[in-house]
Amino acid sequence: MATTGKQLFTTLEADGTLTVAIEDVSFPDPTGNQVLVKMEAAPINPSDLAILVGGADMENATYSPGKFVAKMPEAVNAGSKSRHGIKLPAGNEGAGTVVAAGDSDAAKALVGQRVSCLPGHAFSQYCIADAAMCLPLGDHTSEEGASGFVNPMTALGFVENARMDGQDAILHTVGASNLGQMLTRICKEDGIGLVNIVRKAEQADLLAKIGSTHVVNSSEDGFMDQLCSAIDDTGAFYGFDPVGGGQSVDTAFKAMEKVAVRQMTEYSRYGSNQAKRMFIYGRLDTSPTVLSPSYGFGWTLSGWLLFPFIQSAGQETVSRMRKRVLDNLTTTFASNYKKHVNLDEMLTKEAVTDYRAMKTGEKYLVTPWS
Repeated sequence: MATTGKQLFTTLEADGTLTVAIEDVSFPDPTGNQVLVKMEAAPINPSDLAILVGGADMENATYSPGKFVAKMPEAVNAGSKSRHGIKLPAGNEGAGTVVAAGDSDAAKALVGQRVSCLPGHAFSQYCIADAAMCLPLGDHTSEEGASGFVNPMTALGFVENARMDGQDAILHTVGASNLGQMLTRICKEDGIGLVNIVRKAEQADLLAKIGSTHVVNSSEDGFMDQLCSAIDDTGAFYGFDPVGGGQSVDTAFKAMEKVAVRQMTEYSRYGSNQAKRMFIYGRLDTSPTVLSPSYGFGWTLSGWLLFPFIQSAGQETVSRMRKRVLDNLTTTFASNYKKHVNLDEMLTKEAVTDYRAMKTGEKYLVTPWS
């Protein structure tokens, strides 16, 4: 007997019309290593916003119960041709209770358990998920486990990546984010140097309270000198940036090179030989990444995504990371939410304009059955 429930879909047409709506759907029975999860909580992450709203004009959108219709600017729409006319589900991660399973032993073992999962369509009352991508939550609630995959595994991934590359210090350009707070706790626990860049005094205070020793406020006078000092103290020539657009990466490279040049014993017209590496792992700013290479030739800029990292890291490393997340879900990897909304409420003008702003510490949690 098919299971029915509500699910969110987002569709972008060739003319730039974006429709996001809740529909009643039938969910298939799980097969093989699949499980059917009754979803209880799912966070709205920055990574979800690309297909939820993207660059659409939400101020002038048409809102109705469980639906909105908006126009995508031509420049953005032209770059989204691959999704034109395709009805996409949304919601990278969430948590809920496994109510049915396929015929594999791994899937059957999860029936009745509350799990954190990564279905890719978590804004839904039910989800089909791969048992291998489910993390049993034990006594933890779905709210505690809803953000138990993307941010925790990403923050741990940064540290694992740094170690693989022989680094013992990291620079992070949006330090006070939910992920940034997790990274601060991890680095403190593991003895990894960390330079956090923030934009506001209250963000600096927040990080100081949880143990960050090198927090630099980009809105303060003397920011560049303070950043250089922090890099010099920690040796953080290796960093991660979720902004993508603008000059945040450029600023980090310039500061790293200033420190490296000071440490040189001989002048070189090519700049320092110090290896400087930055990874862009998000697009909080969708404008072009601006680089003005005045930082020698020893710099590398790469993209970083969680799933390719997981595939390359190996099962032993990933299992160790997952166990650490579960053991510290309410401490190191705790997430806080500004507001809880159901599926219909997440599509109201008030909610959309609020969560799309991606303000630090103001994440929304979707509770599909409330």
